[in-house]
Amino acid sequence: MSALGWLLRTLLKLVIGLVGFSLVWAIAYRWINPGLTWPMARDALHGQHVERDWTPLNRISPAVPRAAIGAEDAKFCSHNGFDMGAMEAAMAKNAESTKLRGGSTISQQTAKNAFLWPERSYLRKGLEAYFTVLIEAFWGKRRIMEVYLNIAEMGPGIYGVGAAAQHYFGVSAAQLSPKQAARLVAILPQPIKRDASDLHGKVKRHARAIERRIRVVRDGAIDGCLAG
Repeated sequence: MSALGWLLRTLLKLVIGLVGFSLVWAIAYRWINPGLTWPMARDALHGQHVERDWTPLNRISPAVPRAAIGAEDAKFCSHNGFDMGAMEAAMAKNAESTKLRGGSTISQQTAKNAFLWPERSYLRKGLEAYFTVLIEAFWGKRRIMEVYLNIAEMGPGIYGVGAAAQHYFGVSAAQLSPKQAARLVAILPQPIKRDASDLHGKVKRHARAIERRIRVVRDGAIDGCLAG
C-alpha cells in the first residue's frame, strides 16, 4: 500500500471513529445528564466556584421554559432545530452593523453548550449544526429544553435554573414566578454582566416584555411540545 493510500485509509478510520463516538455521546445524553461543560471547566480552571443544581423539567416552573420560548425561540416547538427566518434576519442585521446578532435556536444553543466550546468559528458552527441534528433526532423537545435550562450560564459560576433560582431569589426552580423567570431569561445574553435580582434600564424593560410574552406562550399553547 502506498503512503497516500495508507494516509487516506487512516483518515477514513479516524472520521468513522469520530462520527461513531459523537453518535454514542449524543444518544447517551438522552438519558444521562451532561456533566462538565466547556464553560464550567473554564470557570473551574480559573478558580471560580461552580454552582449547579440539576432540576428535571417537571420540577421547573412552567414560566421558565415559556420565558425562554417567548424571548429566544418562538418556533421552538415547530422547527427541526433551525429557524431559517431568524438566521436570515440575523445575517441581514449583521451586514448593516458592527455588533453581531445571533439567530440560534434553543436547540442550537443546547448543542453548543452541551458538546462544544463557546468561541465563534466556522468549525464550531459546523459542529453545532451537526449536534443540533442529532439531539433533535434522538432527544425530543422536552429533553432539549431540560438540558438547556440546566446548563445555561446564568451568572459568574452559576449554571442552570436551579442554581440561579437559589442564588438570585432564594427559591427553588419550581417556585419561580413569571416575573422571576423573565428576569433570569433576560440576563442570558450577558450573564456575567447582568444580575437577575437587580436589573436596570433596557434590560429591566426587556424582562418586563418577556413577562408579557410568557402569557402569550401560555395562552397560545406555543409550548405544547413540552407537555408531558
